[in-house]
Amino acid sequence: MGLTPMMQQYLEIKEQHKDCILFFRLGDFYEMFFEDAEIASRELEIALTGRDCGLDKRAPMCGVPYHSAESYIAKLIEKGYKVAICEQVEDPKLAKGIVKREITRIITPGTIIEGSMLNEKANNYIICIYNSTSKLGLAICDVSTGDFFVTSFDNEKNKLIDELSKYAPSELLIIEEKPNSTINEQLEIIKGRYNCLISQIEKYDNLDILDKFKTDNFNGEEIISAATLLKYLTDTQKSSLGHITSIKKYNISDFMILDSFTRKNLELTETLRTRSKKGTLIDVLDKTLTAMGGRLLRKWIEEPLMNIKEINKRLEAVEEFIDNIYISSDLREFLRNIYDIERILSKISCESANARDLNALKQSISMLPDIKAALKECRSDLIREIENDFDTLDDIYNLINAAIIENPPVSVKEGGIIKSGYNQEVDKLRDAMLNGKNWIAELEQREKEETGIKSLKVGYNKVFGYYIEITKANLSLIPKDRYIRKQTLANAERFITPELKEIEENILGAESKIVELEYELFVDVRNKVYSQVERIKKIAQYLAIIDVLLSFARVSFENNYVKPEITNDGIIEIIDGRHPVVEKVISSPFVPNDTILDNKENMIIIITGPNMAGKSTYLRQVALITLLSQVGCFVPAKKAKISIVDRIFTRIGASDDLSLGQSTFMVEMTEVSNILKNATKNSLIILDEVGRGTSTYDGLSIAWSVIEYINKSIGAKTLFATHYHELTELEGKIKGVKNYCISVKEHGDDIIFLRKIVRGGADQSYGIQVAKLAGLPDEVIKKAKEILAKLEENDINKIKKDEVIKEVATTSSFEINLFNYQENEIIEELKNIDILNITPIEALNRLYSLTNKAKKLG
Repeated sequence: MGLTPMMQQYLEIKEQHKDCILFFRLGDFYEMFFEDAEIASRELEIALTGRDCGLDKRAPMCGVPYHSAESYIAKLIEKGYKVAICEQVEDPKLAKGIVKREITRIITPGTIIEGSMLNEKANNYIICIYNSTSKLGLAICDVSTGDFFVTSFDNEKNKLIDELSKYAPSELLIIEEKPNSTINEQLEIIKGRYNCLISQIEKYDNLDILDKFKTDNFNGEEIISAATLLKYLTDTQKSSLGHITSIKKYNISDFMILDSFTRKNLELTETLRTRSKKGTLIDVLDKTLTAMGGRLLRKWIEEPLMNIKEINKRLEAVEEFIDNIYISSDLREFLRNIYDIERILSKISCESANARDLNALKQSISMLPDIKAALKECRSDLIREIENDFDTLDDIYNLINAAIIENPPVSVKEGGIIKSGYNQEVDKLRDAMLNGKNWIAELEQREKEETGIKSLKVGYNKVFGYYIEITKANLSLIPKDRYIRKQTLANAERFITPELKEIEENILGAESKIVELEYELFVDVRNKVYSQVERIKKIAQYLAIIDVLLSFARVSFENNYVKPEITNDGIIEIIDGRHPVVEKVISSPFVPNDTILDNKENMIIIITGPNMAGKSTYLRQVALITLLSQVGCFVPAKKAKISIVDRIFTRIGASDDLSLGQSTFMVEMTEVSNILKNATKNSLIILDEVGRGTSTYDGLSIAWSVIEYINKSIGAKTLFATHYHELTELEGKIKGVKNYCISVKEHGDDIIFLRKIVRGGADQSYGIQVAKLAGLPDEVIKKAKEILAKLEENDINKIKKDEVIKEVATTSSFEINLFNYQENEIIEELKNIDILNITPIEALNRLYSLTNKAKKLG
């Protein structure tokens, strides 16, 4: 036995798409066979059956209804599969033999355009990475919106993961000229973090595919990555992708650089614990009214600006919207009626938009004249630029309004979508459908009157169609040559007339003809709209900008934010700063705090104080206020002067990365290493409890040395929270170091956290008091106090330790810096220390000896 023709066709198509689940259209179902059926039945939890295929065994089979296939496809995509859609591409009635079928689209995690399968306020990025010998080229696209970017940078550790973290891609395509273990390690991290599909792909070097784009300033890596990604998208979408109207190049230095640790630690778009939006910065800022605005807000948060002029343009627009509440209120009302124009355009481009999508576009366009009129009242530079270039798209509105009925059906191939009056032929056919019976009744009545035959009647059957029937008794009354004889019966004769046949043709052909004609007219309207995609896309981008600025204005007004002064003088000065997220979730009033940072006298701020007192909140607060300023939003403070920073680095909290075999301390040191290697004098560094993941002396030594290194070798503005009170000795010994602490009020054995940052260092950690606040049993607290008292009484090292601390502090910083020993004798002595077995007292003696030797050498 051989395979059936249908199964042969299936296997031929499947052979070309081995990496996909093949949805094979059979009538009203998409069917899957063999291994695809077994996978789909398991993943989708649907019944697995069988079908005769011409072989001895039945082919495993499962299927889903075509009208509800989208939800099943979404489940498969979410689980990391690709789905190839195979449709019937000819009318089964006209087919000779088996119906012709073709792949009409391949859906992958990075090529979804269906709104129901996407988060409306987040982009869905696919990224192609070209790993050349010297650089990495990245091409980034969101097919659902038409956004397309390229960039390139040196292939250095963590640069790739930092850039990919900004986009949280759902799919990665890798072009590798030679294997690169560093990149593979970073890709594994990204895959684990974002659950994205990663595929190897061949380089596509036919650059004709980029002809319609301006690529003059692209380098080789950017051109290859862009061409390869565009080819992949064209092959999967089977369309022209006309909504991708431009490819924008950017340099990573165009924006404040935020590494993956910082994005995570500052909880910009997802929380550390639950990875949810609630409790994040974007959750506070997102008062956008359109999906486009929501996506742009996320992009702005991920890419703070470096250009003071551009930042101030945003700030001035936000200020204007705050000051002109009537304009803001009107604009917000207009924006409520705006649909997701960008994603509608992608459906139009991929020829999957229906009449309802066009009406949603029309509804959105209907708001544009009112929006333009409101913008005319504004005076800020950014809004004036938008208004001057703001196209109300009247011609597109008029076209859709004239052609498409108000409430069309979902399907575009069943008729009922074209308005009456738009096309004469449609009107005629529709009239035939609606009034056919009236025409027949009128003709019958007219014939009775003109022939005088009262028993004359008009009938219908499937063989002859419509006919006029006259009994034999009345045949003599028929006027000569009036009718054409068609059929003779026992008691009557049946006739036809040219007019009757014309009516018959109109009635019987109207339904099938009108469905076909309405579809042709709809496609024509859709194509005319598609021809104006650049104009429409530009307006969509302007609406998104307006939406985000209005969101900033509303949040700033409601939460008493202030317009920051943006400078390049190296000073960050914040009066009564607040944490934008924490102040929204606590029940008690938030305690504001001041901050002064610069590259001279206030370079490194050491903050001491007990756990739970608010050190971490304060650190994040300063970082977020700085970031918000460069995003172009007002900030939670009474006054803020922010000097542009090129990067924000954070080392906050403890987190094991067991998936990579890294302990808390290893993760901590990796993050600190990244900071020390990449920070500049224009960076803002936030360090919280560096060194706590190891022993006390090791931790203190590392923290101390890190502070000295930042001070001497980097010169960056730094906030350094620590429980090592010994570090407070550095003020006055190292220029630019200042001590601050979280104020605490003692009440007997209890403490009250005042949450206020004040000058000076904390003299104790209040660990037992904090434990009591946390609810440890009284018996445990009492015993802890007894043990602490004995330990302090018997701490024979305390005096010596304090002396050593002061001794080291008075020594010129880098004479004792572990990175810069010059003398072989000291180096050898250090090498020979058995760190794992040395006792604390021996360690102090060794340290004292080394200090004296270093002094003699200096």
